[in-house]
Amino acid sequence: MFTVKQFEEDSCMLKYDAASEHSQCPWMPLQGTKIPLYWLGSQSALDNGACGRLSCTPTEEQSLLDSLFLAQWEDCAWKGFLRYDVTACELKVIDGRRKFVGQLNEGWNLNNFLKQNPFTFQCMKKHRELLLFAIASVEITNPEIIHSATVPDDASLVVVNANPVEYGHVFLVPHGLNSLSQLMDARALEMVTRVAVEINNCSFRVFYDYSSANHPYFQACYFANPLPVELMPVVTIHGRQKLEGLHIYEVKDYPVKAFLFIGNGNLKMLIEVVAQICSWLQDQKVPYSLLISDCGTKMYLFPQQLVVACSLSAWECGGYIVFKDKFEFDQATEEAVLERLGAFSLDDECFSVVKQLCCSVASKLVT
Repeated sequence: MFTVKQFEEDSCMLKYDAASEHSQCPWMPLQGTKIPLYWLGSQSALDNGACGRLSCTPTEEQSLLDSLFLAQWEDCAWKGFLRYDVTACELKVIDGRRKFVGQLNEGWNLNNFLKQNPFTFQCMKKHRELLLFAIASVEITNPEIIHSATVPDDASLVVVNANPVEYGHVFLVPHGLNSLSQLMDARALEMVTRVAVEINNCSFRVFYDYSSANHPYFQACYFANPLPVELMPVVTIHGRQKLEGLHIYEVKDYPVKAFLFIGNGNLKMLIEVVAQICSWLQDQKVPYSLLISDCGTKMYLFPQQLVVACSLSAWECGGYIVFKDKFEFDQATEEAVLERLGAFSLDDECFSVVKQLCCSVASKLVT
């Protein structure tokens, strides 16, 4: 039912042959390596089983994890470990109703992006400076930072992307050093959702792109404004009662057919439902991208059709388009972006199958 289209596109950001690059360097433990370590406390919306808000609530006080995250990333940038200053890249809103965002990034290099594998530490030995800090859980009430600690076996790692697409661009590598999963699962999704909740910054967004990589990893960065998809109208397809625990919406009037999941006060349920749906897509070899926003309370799912071993990146799905060529950037039109994104969207029949799955999974899990 899910077909492959013949569509040549050199500018695809993520390609499914990346696994061959990943397999060249085996996973190696960071024996003796000491880096900053962030201990997650137990006073969390996830640990309590519920979240008292459906969206970010601005606060005057910066969270501890947000402060550590930005300080480490900015220090890395100041030391010259990034290949270019992404904050100097020209941005524009592409004329049209959907307000797609274009970025001119002449330093962007797809090959460098694919070669920088954040979860093969034999390779990482040459780039130790890109490893910012680790995140792990411990039985303490409040979060705590250890400024120099040996990396725990069950830690998740925060690694700089030296080819950033936006401010604060990093890889989030779940499951630590000894517990490797071949595909994204509920445990990995819970880890990155916990990070988004702890950071508590509405500008922070997490991305995931399903591919044939040997180990799942997420990406994250900060966007000053909402992504275009976040401004699109939605229609409810599941969850008509406010106390039901989870709402599922279909994004309307957008070139890539997509779903929006919102945890109505229960983030664990949101994670479990989305993880099961993603697992099914992975079993069916259906490419998809995931965008986590609003401090972990909203998840956008973009199932796609594979277009000649190429798929959209999650930020492209969100309406944030990176251009390497200035002429293409200057001439970009909404019609061209619609055509490009639409080429990867599922047809109505396939999308209907995924929609039925979403409602079925939610109905079984939501009580």
